[in-house]
Amino acid sequence: MNPTSPLSSETVPAREPGAPALLVVLHGLGDSATGWSWLPGELDLPWLRYRLVNAPDEYYGGRSWFGFTRPLVPGTASAPAVSDADVRRSREMLHAVLAEEVAGGTPAGRISVLGFSQGCLMALDAGLRHPEPLAGVVGISGWVHEPDRLAAEVPSGAREVPVLMTHGTWDEVVPIDPVRVQAGRLREAGFDVAWTEFEKEHTVAGRAELQLIRAFLGNVFWQALGRRSGSTAPGP
Repeated sequence: MNPTSPLSSETVPAREPGAPALLVVLHGLGDSATGWSWLPGELDLPWLRYRLVNAPDEYYGGRSWFGFTRPLVPGTASAPAVSDADVRRSREMLHAVLAEEVAGGTPAGRISVLGFSQGCLMALDAGLRHPEPLAGVVGISGWVHEPDRLAAEVPSGAREVPVLMTHGTWDEVVPIDPVRVQAGRLREAGFDVAWTEFEKEHTVAGRAELQLIRAFLGNVFWQALGRRSGSTAPGP
C-alpha cells in the first residue's frame, strides 16, 4: 500500500508529458497552497511538476506550520523562536508527502523542495533530514531551526544536497543578520549552501530572484537527471 500524506495539497502538472522532476512548494505563515499558484507560470519550466502543500494548522484564515515559543516581533535582532514539537510534527507530515511521491514513481533524487518564510524553515528541516538525498532545497526569506542540531542529526548524503537561501536586506519580519550567520554555520558544517541577498522586504524580489531560483532548479535537476538544462526543458 502506498503511503498517504495527511496534508492537503494542490498539484500543477508539467506542460510536457512524463515530466521527470517535481518541486514541492511550502507557503509561509497565514498563507496557503493557493497563494503560490502563480509560481509555475513565473518559473516557466515545462518539464517540472509542482505539488503545492498546505500547512497543517489554521491561522487567521490561512495556515501555519508551527507555533512560536516567543512572539514574532518585527525588527528584532534574533531569528524567531519556534515550537520544536510542531516542527517535528510538520517534518513527519512532509516526509509522508515525499514518501507518497517516491512510492508513486518519482525518486527522491528528482524532487526539490522550496519554501518561503515558515515554509523555508520546513524546506530546510524536512529536506535535509530526508533519509534519501533530494535534488535540491530552496529557502526564501526564512531561517534555520537549530542549525547545530540539524548538522549533527542529518543522514548521510545530506551535505551533498544543493541548497539555495535568499533573503532581503530590508526584511523586518525575519531579520537578515541572524539568518546570515545561520547560513554560514551550515556552510562551515559542510553543507552545499549558496546564499544570495536582495534589496527587498519580506517577499520575493520579482524577476531577479525568480530567475536565480529558475537557474538553480535547472542546475540541480540537470545533475539529478544527467542532462543539460536548456531554456525550456532538460535535453540531451
